[in-house]
Amino acid sequence: MKTLKCDILVVGAGPAGSSAARAAARRGLDVLLVERRDTIGVPVQCAEFIPAPLLGEIDVPRDAVVQPVKEMVTILPNGEQKVMRSPGFTIRRDLFDQALARAAETEGARLLASTRAVRMEEGLVVSRSKGEAEEARIAATVIIGADGPNSTVGRWIGSENGNLIPAAQWRVPLLSSMDCTEVYFDEAFYGGYAWLFPVGREANVGLGRKRREAHHETIGRALESFVSRLAQQGKIEPRPVRTMAGWIPAEPVRWITLGKFLLVGDAAGHTHPITGAGVSQAVIGGRMAGKWAARAVETGDTGLLGEYEQEWRELFGEAQQRAHHRRKSLEENWDHLDTAVKTSWIAFRGYYADP
Repeated sequence: MKTLKCDILVVGAGPAGSSAARAAARRGLDVLLVERRDTIGVPVQCAEFIPAPLLGEIDVPRDAVVQPVKEMVTILPNGEQKVMRSPGFTIRRDLFDQALARAAETEGARLLASTRAVRMEEGLVVSRSKGEAEEARIAATVIIGADGPNSTVGRWIGSENGNLIPAAQWRVPLLSSMDCTEVYFDEAFYGGYAWLFPVGREANVGLGRKRREAHHETIGRALESFVSRLAQQGKIEPRPVRTMAGWIPAEPVRWITLGKFLLVGDAAGHTHPITGAGVSQAVIGGRMAGKWAARAVETGDTGLLGEYEQEWRELFGEAQQRAHHRRKSLEENWDHLDTAVKTSWIAFRGYYADP
């Protein structure tokens, strides 16, 4: 079994992992970035919206940006609508992720696609690459887990996502252009919501919800019903161009560092607990993770990784905790959804009021 050596091993080349790898490699560290997928960002598992400020912070190729978005429209079960300014862009998430990975390589990070981190063995990470006859061992001073909601690295250190919401999405033809996103609350979407996000001439239509005894439909059937509803309203064609499914973390802040390990992005549960948004947190958190991982290597002190966790909490912790409490309130009052949404969803002033 061959052994690879590096200062920092990053597991997962999504926005969090690539941002971490780029930040660390920029400081001159030997960074190895491994990604289980054959092609970065494929398949897409995202509604593909990013807030406007994020685009100004990173270099994204023009072809990755599909269109601007001005507002978010929230639709309540009783038909009431709330319009909120929400400037941003819908993107091609595959091209977005690939651009971030290339940026990491440009700074000097080494990228291995089609490679899984499968287990720890005597302090080394054992990896398996597609097409390779034997496994490899990777020796690293710091290991960054950026490997998604069901993180292998998180499992190694006993810090796993404990509240994952299943989500499903169709890409469908859009009948008329839109410059807003739409969010739909419905009693049938317990603990979640459905969405319609325009992506040029197409749209991402999806929903996420938690399990409840009252649910008789699978999430796939519920999505089909929602698609039919939008089609009847004349918004979309009810035929999928592409389908996807995945998991969305919906947790309070938890510990994300241990010894030489740290977690970031979905692996760390950094997704917003009420909206499910996570790209901005992944990019910004990834930069923090890469910076502190580099400092830990430079000083020979992995105790500095705790500073990453502290910095993240200072920037996002309060908003994350508020969202967690609002989620609990929303679920507890789901049977009074029209009222509960007004104190538990970001489009309403009640969300920001002190408890």
